[in-house]
Amino acid sequence: MKKLLIAAAALIFSSALTAQQAKFDDHVKFKSTEHDFGKIKVGVPVTYDFALNNVGKTPVVVESATASCGCTTPVKPEQPIMAGDANKITAGFNAATPGPFSKTISIKLAGVEDIKIITIKGEVLTDEAYAEFVKAKANSKSKPKTANN
Repeated sequence: MKKLLIAAAALIFSSALTAQQAKFDDHVKFKSTEHDFGKIKVGVPVTYDFALNNVGKTPVVVESATASCGCTTPVKPEQPIMAGDANKITAGFNAATPGPFSKTISIKLAGVEDIKIITIKGEVLTDEAYAEFVKAKANSKSKPKTANN
Protein backbone atom coordinates (compact mmCIF):
# COMPACT_ATOMS: atom_id res chain seq x y z
CA MET A 1 0.00 0.00 0.00
CA LYS A 2 2.85 2.35 0.87
CA LYS A 3 4.51 1.73 -2.51
CA LEU A 4 1.22 2.45 -4.28
CA LEU A 5 0.84 5.79 -2.47
CA ILE A 6 4.44 6.77 -3.29
CA ALA A 7 3.95 5.85 -6.94
CA ALA A 8 0.68 7.80 -7.11
CA ALA A 9 2.30 10.86 -5.49
CA ALA A 10 5.23 10.69 -7.92
CA LEU A 11 2.82 10.47 -10.87
CA ILE A 12 0.79 13.47 -9.68
CA PHE A 13 3.95 15.50 -9.01
CA SER A 14 5.44 14.76 -12.44
CA SER A 15 2.11 15.56 -14.13
CA ALA A 16 1.98 18.90 -12.34
CA LEU A 17 5.51 19.76 -13.48
CA THR A 18 4.71 18.84 -17.08
CA ALA A 19 1.50 20.87 -17.04
CA GLN A 20 3.39 23.94 -15.81
CA GLN A 21 5.91 23.97 -18.64
CA ALA A 22 5.25 27.13 -20.60
CA LYS A 23 4.54 26.87 -24.30
CA PHE A 24 5.85 29.34 -26.87
CA ASP A 25 2.35 30.42 -27.91
CA ASP A 26 1.48 31.22 -24.26
CA HIS A 27 4.02 34.05 -24.47
CA VAL A 28 4.43 35.23 -28.04
CA LYS A 29 2.14 35.25 -31.07
CA PHE A 30 3.35 35.99 -34.59
CA LYS A 31 1.12 37.87 -37.03
CA SER A 32 2.31 35.30 -39.61
CA THR A 33 4.96 32.59 -39.55
CA GLU A 34 5.59 32.41 -43.31
CA HIS A 35 6.50 34.95 -45.97
CA ASP A 36 6.72 34.39 -49.72
CA PHE A 37 9.03 36.88 -51.45
CA GLY A 38 7.80 35.68 -54.82
CA LYS A 39 10.28 36.12 -57.66
CA ILE A 40 13.40 38.08 -56.77
CA LYS A 41 16.52 39.04 -58.70
CA VAL A 42 19.79 37.20 -58.11
CA GLY A 43 22.29 39.18 -56.07
CA VAL A 44 19.69 41.54 -54.59
CA PRO A 45 19.23 40.80 -50.86
CA VAL A 46 15.72 40.98 -49.41
CA THR A 47 14.35 41.28 -45.87
CA TYR A 48 11.03 40.74 -44.16
CA ASP A 49 9.90 41.69 -40.66
CA PHE A 50 7.90 39.04 -38.82
CA ALA A 51 5.70 41.00 -36.39
CA LEU A 52 5.26 39.46 -32.95
CA ASN A 53 3.36 40.35 -29.78
CA ASN A 54 4.01 39.41 -26.17
CA VAL A 55 0.62 37.99 -25.17
CA GLY A 56 1.81 36.84 -21.73
CA LYS A 57 1.82 38.62 -18.40
CA THR A 58 5.60 38.86 -18.03
CA PRO A 59 8.45 40.17 -20.18
CA VAL A 60 9.96 37.69 -22.65
CA VAL A 61 13.48 37.47 -24.00
CA VAL A 62 14.15 36.09 -27.47
CA GLU A 63 17.11 33.90 -26.58
CA SER A 64 18.03 32.94 -30.14
CA ALA A 65 16.96 33.14 -33.76
CA THR A 66 18.84 30.48 -35.73
CA ALA A 67 18.70 30.20 -39.52
CA SER A 68 18.68 26.89 -41.39
CA CYS A 69 21.58 28.07 -43.58
CA GLY A 70 24.14 30.83 -43.97
CA CYS A 71 22.19 32.55 -46.73
CA THR A 72 19.55 33.61 -44.21
CA THR A 73 20.32 36.20 -41.54
CA PRO A 74 17.82 36.63 -38.71
CA VAL A 75 17.91 39.67 -36.43
CA LYS A 76 16.17 39.31 -33.06
CA PRO A 77 15.23 41.90 -30.46
CA GLU A 78 18.07 42.39 -27.98
CA GLN A 79 15.92 43.85 -25.20
CA PRO A 80 13.11 42.04 -23.34
CA ILE A 81 9.67 42.45 -24.87
CA MET A 82 7.33 43.71 -22.18
CA ALA A 83 3.87 42.20 -21.63
CA GLY A 84 1.49 43.55 -24.25
CA ASP A 85 4.26 45.03 -26.40
CA ALA A 86 5.08 44.26 -30.02
CA ASN A 87 8.42 43.74 -31.74
CA LYS A 88 9.83 41.92 -34.77
CA ILE A 89 12.22 39.29 -36.05
CA THR A 90 13.85 40.45 -39.29
CA ALA A 91 14.68 37.72 -41.79
CA GLY A 92 17.28 38.59 -44.42
CA PHE A 93 18.04 36.46 -47.47
CA ASN A 94 21.09 37.04 -49.70
CA ALA A 95 19.59 35.75 -53.00
CA ALA A 96 23.00 34.62 -54.25
CA THR A 97 21.93 31.48 -56.12
CA PRO A 98 19.16 31.18 -58.74
CA GLY A 99 16.37 28.73 -58.01
CA PRO A 100 13.47 28.20 -55.64
CA PHE A 101 14.18 28.45 -51.91
CA SER A 102 12.49 27.72 -48.60
CA LYS A 103 14.45 28.62 -45.46
CA THR A 104 13.53 28.39 -41.81
CA ILE A 105 14.43 30.32 -38.69
CA SER A 106 14.07 28.66 -35.28
CA ILE A 107 13.00 31.06 -32.53
CA LYS A 108 13.80 30.20 -28.88
CA LEU A 109 12.49 32.13 -25.89
CA ALA A 110 14.37 32.17 -22.58
CA GLY A 111 12.71 29.81 -20.10
CA VAL A 112 10.51 28.11 -22.71
CA GLU A 113 11.43 24.66 -23.97
CA ASP A 114 9.63 24.56 -27.30
CA ILE A 115 10.62 26.61 -30.31
CA LYS A 116 8.72 28.35 -33.09
CA ILE A 117 9.69 27.93 -36.74
CA ILE A 118 9.17 30.81 -39.17
CA THR A 119 9.70 30.37 -42.91
CA ILE A 120 10.72 32.49 -45.87
CA LYS A 121 10.41 31.26 -49.43
CA GLY A 122 10.46 32.40 -53.01
CA GLU A 123 12.37 32.01 -56.24
CA VAL A 124 15.64 33.68 -57.19
CA LEU A 125 15.80 34.48 -60.91
CA THR A 126 18.84 35.18 -63.07
CA ASP A 127 19.19 38.73 -64.43
CA GLU A 128 17.72 37.66 -67.77
CA ALA A 129 14.84 35.68 -66.29
CA TYR A 130 14.02 38.54 -63.91
CA ALA A 131 13.98 41.05 -66.78
CA GLU A 132 11.54 38.77 -68.65
CA PHE A 133 9.39 38.41 -65.51
CA VAL A 134 9.22 42.21 -65.03
CA LYS A 135 8.40 42.73 -68.72
CA ALA A 136 5.63 40.12 -68.67
CA LYS A 137 4.21 41.58 -65.47
CA ALA A 138 4.17 45.10 -66.97
CA ASN A 139 2.51 43.85 -70.15
CA SER A 140 -0.23 42.06 -68.23
CA LYS A 141 -1.02 45.23 -66.26
CA SER A 142 -1.14 47.48 -69.33
CA LYS A 143 -3.66 45.36 -71.25
CA PRO A 144 -7.23 46.68 -70.89
CA LYS A 145 -9.69 44.28 -69.37
CA THR A 146 -12.52 43.13 -71.58
CA ALA A 147 -15.62 41.13 -70.93
CA ASN A 148 -13.77 38.03 -72.15
CA ASN A 149 -10.79 38.45 -69.73
